[in-house]
Amino acid sequence: MVALVAGIMWMLAPAVQASVPVLCMPSESTGCLGGTLRTEEGVVPEVDIKVTSPSGEETVLTTNEQGKWNLTAEEEGPWTLQVDPETLPDDVATTGEEVVTVQARFGATIPGLIPVRTDSFSSERSFTEYLAQSAVNGLRLGLLLALAAVGLSLIYGTTRLSSFSHAEQVTLGGMVAYGLVNVAGLNLWLGGAITVVICAMTGWTQDRLMWQPLRRRGLGLTQMMIVTIGLALAAQYAFQYFVGARTVRVVQDNPDVAEFGPITITYQSLVAMAISVIVLAAVGYALLRTRVGRATRAVSDNPALAAASGIDVDKVVRLVWTVATGLAGLSGILYALVTNGIKWDSGMQILLLLFAAVTLGGLGTAFGALLGALIIGMVVELSPVFGMPGDFKYATAMLILILLLLVRPQGLLGKAERVG
Repeated sequence: MVALVAGIMWMLAPAVQASVPVLCMPSESTGCLGGTLRTEEGVVPEVDIKVTSPSGEETVLTTNEQGKWNLTAEEEGPWTLQVDPETLPDDVATTGEEVVTVQARFGATIPGLIPVRTDSFSSERSFTEYLAQSAVNGLRLGLLLALAAVGLSLIYGTTRLSSFSHAEQVTLGGMVAYGLVNVAGLNLWLGGAITVVICAMTGWTQDRLMWQPLRRRGLGLTQMMIVTIGLALAAQYAFQYFVGARTVRVVQDNPDVAEFGPITITYQSLVAMAISVIVLAAVGYALLRTRVGRATRAVSDNPALAAASGIDVDKVVRLVWTVATGLAGLSGILYALVTNGIKWDSGMQILLLLFAAVTLGGLGTAFGALLGALIIGMVVELSPVFGMPGDFKYATAMLILILLLLVRPQGLLGKAERVG
């Protein structure tokens, strides 16, 4: 997987690196002001910021596609920053602080933090409206997590391997889609389809060249799990080296917004949710109604008995790796679309959520992973509604997981196993 990631990133590297803005470098006679305009859902590009120097000179800056801006300050003292509200997306507004003041100093870079947030966090909204908006956001996050979590659960069910590199397949999906759509100029639908195929082939390649030989050599699950950790780290370094540490967006234009009563949601999010539902339904149908699906469930229940029944276990496992990485790649594309971009550590940020979803639903059960992902997504988005600080919303999901496992160790849909 790492070699394929490196090859793809190498082909995209020249075009990607060319988009990196020239950073301000402070000196003895100049200082720097800079920052990133972002909401709780992601960065906000193409927004005008009026900067006024201590002497009254005005300059208008525009945030780049990563929401970043910077300016060389040739005067020390108070500089004021003001966002042009006309250039903000329809679902983004300031928090009431229309003008922000920062103190520029020569030889130093001073961050300018301009607070903005989505309409779902507006203080003018009632608790019920806030709850409805957060519930929709939670459902959206849960569906995106489910695409990756179902694949992770299938891998565990057929191989008993906890793949820590699975979240990097999500990042790979977003990165490859960015390269094909933004750099190569392909249509979004065509680029997305090719991205899913590429990500699926990385899973096929992994199992053919690495996991199958390791299984035949009798390598233990602990050692194989450590290999997945190494793959995850290698993929993260590859993303940083070839793409950089910034956030990249698959679609540059600000998305159109739909309103359903108190709920505000982008059309991109609606399409992403619809695709997730259709794909998850197709996976569920395949598992329940097709011969391949029944073979997959047989291997998950008892690999030795499945092999004795004439099922080619290696082919089933390879198919699972292919489908699982393809689903993760699709999750990465949709995640990059609805969260305004993806970066090298996006997979690492959602890794614990994926494992929490799989564990909550029941290890090795695809439908359990779906249920667990929906619950985790709802908990993450609803916890701020009930007073939990935004930075602790992921910790809330982990707390729910721990409390449930104390009552039901096998997870919601998992089977209780006798120990001893």
